[in-house]
Amino acid sequence: MQAQMDDGEVGITADLVARLIADQFPQWAGLSVRPVASAGTVHELYRLGEELLVRLPRRSWGHSGPDEGLIRQLGPHLPVLIPAAVGEGRPARGYPGHWSVVRWLDGVNPVEDHLEDPRLLAADLAGFLGALWQIDLPGGPPAYRGGPLSTQDDFTLEAMGRLRGLVDTDSARAVWEHAVRLPQWDGPDTWIHADMMPGNLLTRRGRLAAVIDFECAGLGDPSQDLIVAWMLLPADVRPAFRRAVGVDDATWLRGRARALSMAVGHLDYYEGRNPVMTVNAHYTIREVLADYHATPL
Repeated sequence: MQAQMDDGEVGITADLVARLIADQFPQWAGLSVRPVASAGTVHELYRLGEELLVRLPRRSWGHSGPDEGLIRQLGPHLPVLIPAAVGEGRPARGYPGHWSVVRWLDGVNPVEDHLEDPRLLAADLAGFLGALWQIDLPGGPPAYRGGPLSTQDDFTLEAMGRLRGLVDTDSARAVWEHAVRLPQWDGPDTWIHADMMPGNLLTRRGRLAAVIDFECAGLGDPSQDLIVAWMLLPADVRPAFRRAVGVDDATWLRGRARALSMAVGHLDYYEGRNPVMTVNAHYTIREVLADYHATPL
């Protein structure tokens, strides 16, 4: 069981997972169950045998993403693997939520400042986003993030206010407030992942191998997916990434502001709770502000 980060989290153990599997998926009873180390904040992960993974929400987060049927339809259009659910579990044995069994995907989460070949990874990421944004699949829900920036205004500015003295909040506010005044997305309905953080990417030998966790996905502003440019990629490959995704100035700057908003929120909330998220938040804020100072608005 991972360390608790939030009030109201459900206690999950390997023994509980084994009992849930035995009750609801007897064909997999007897397979080894072992925890998977993860800096994720929403699910606990357990490897089931060698080919499966059990994902159990740590608590209810009040958001219902696209159903598994829609996610499966996205897969054939994408250049890398995405999770494929093979079982949907029900509440039982004192565990109150729904949970899932998915195919195990090999790979490691990329780490900012420790990329094997940032240029190739940036090209892979641009290829994934270009393919995702072109998918014409009706019936998607609104993405968890990806609406107008103004909907995140209070959250972002309040988090910045609590970080005064820890980060350059004057510059951070300038980045955010300029972006809020930019033209907002008025294009066609666009599928976005909406949570393109390093923890939701898997790489093998430095190349993008899979994109996971589509629970925030849906229709929205593609600038939300550009957060990866500042949360992971170094400055020297960012221009090539931007050219590859082919976005206009307003979309690019909204993406930068969205990365900053998520980072200040993570730093405000996860400092002292989640070292991986905290380190990435510091990295993202540094990259956004360095970008801002290099090319003032």
